[in-house]
Amino acid sequence: MGTAITDTYKKSQQLLASDPIRAVVVVVAVVLFFDLGWQLASGQTPVSELGVLIKDGLMRGLFFGLAGIGLSMTYSILSFANFSHGDLITGGAFAGMMATYVVAGGFGAEADLGSLLLVGAGGSVFGASLGIGVATSPIAVLIGVLVAGASAIALALAIDRLAYRPIRDRSGIALLITSVGVAFALRYLIQFVFGPGRRGVTASGDVPSVAIPLVDGIVSLDLHEVSLVVVAVALMGGLHLLLQRTKLGKAMRAMADNEDLARVTGIPTERVIRFTWIIGAGLAGVAGYMFVIWNGTLHWFQGWVLLLPVFAAVILGGIGSIYGAIVGGLVIGLTMSVSVVWIPTGLSRAAAFVVMIVVLLVRPTGIFSGRSTA
Repeated sequence: MGTAITDTYKKSQQLLASDPIRAVVVVVAVVLFFDLGWQLASGQTPVSELGVLIKDGLMRGLFFGLAGIGLSMTYSILSFANFSHGDLITGGAFAGMMATYVVAGGFGAEADLGSLLLVGAGGSVFGASLGIGVATSPIAVLIGVLVAGASAIALALAIDRLAYRPIRDRSGIALLITSVGVAFALRYLIQFVFGPGRRGVTASGDVPSVAIPLVDGIVSLDLHEVSLVVVAVALMGGLHLLLQRTKLGKAMRAMADNEDLARVTGIPTERVIRFTWIIGAGLAGVAGYMFVIWNGTLHWFQGWVLLLPVFAAVILGGIGSIYGAIVGGLVIGLTMSVSVVWIPTGLSRAAAFVVMIVVLLVRPTGIFSGRSTA
C-alpha cells in the first residue's frame, strides 16, 4: 500500500515537472468530480436536477455535432472556415418551418396562406394554434425536415456557384472574408422576409413524454427530444457508412488528405466539392430545423448565435475531423449545461470555451488530431 502511494506521488511529480498544464487540468478535474459527488451526497444538487442538465447537454451536443459536420467537411476539403454556415442553419430552419406551417395550417384552415408562408410573421398565426409537433402533426414535421435539408442544399450550391467558385483558387483568407459577407447578406435577407421577431413554433403542451425515475425525482424525456436523438444518430451513422463504404466517401477522404494527389489520380474534384456542399448543407438545414422543434422558438439570428459553439465543437474535436466534430459537440453541449452546477447560468457559454481552450493547451490539434474528414 505504501509503495503504491509512493509510486503515485512520484508519477505526479514527474507529470508536474514535464507537463504542468496537464497536471493542473487533472487536479482541477479531480476537484470538480469530488465536489460534484459531495453536492449530490449532501442534497445541495439533486440527482434529478443533474439528470435534467445532462439530458439538456446531450440534446445540445447532438445538434452541435450534427451542424458541425458540414463545417468540418468544408474546412477539410475546401480549406476555409465558412462563417455563413450558421445562416445556412437558420435558412434551413425557416424553410422547413414554412413548409410545416403550410401543411399543418391546411392552406387556410387556421390562417391565410401568406401568413403561413411567413411563419406567422408579426404574430399573425402561432405554432401552438396549428398544433405543430411530432405527435400532433407528424406529416407536417416530416415534410419540414425534408424541405429544411433540401432548401439548405439549394442555398449552399447557389452561394458556391456565385460567390465561392470564382475565387476558389485564391487564399483561404479571401474565402473566409467572402463567407462573412455572405453570412450578413443571408441573415438580413431572412430578417427582411420573415421579420425580426422571435416566435414560438410548436404546441409544447401536447408533446408526449416518458418519466424516468431517479433517486430523488424524475427526468422527463419527451417525443421532440427522442426525435432529435433519432434523427441525429441516424444521419451520423449514414454519413459514416457513406465515407467508409462508398466510392464517393473514399474520394472525399482522399481529397481531404491531399487535393493535388487526388486530382492527379483522376478523382473528379469538382464533383467531390459539390457533394461536400450537399452533405454539409443538408445536415446543417436538418440540424437547424430539429433544434427549432426541440427548442420551440425560431428567430432570424438563431444560426449566428449557435455558430460559435458549433465552431468550438469543431475546433475541440480536431478541425477537419467529422468524428471529432461529433465528440466535440457532445463535450461543448454537456459543458454548457452541467457547468451551471458551479457557475451562474449566464457564464455557461464561457465555460464551454474555457474547456475548449484548456483541451487545446493539452492537445493543440484537438481530440481527433490527425484524422481528417473520417
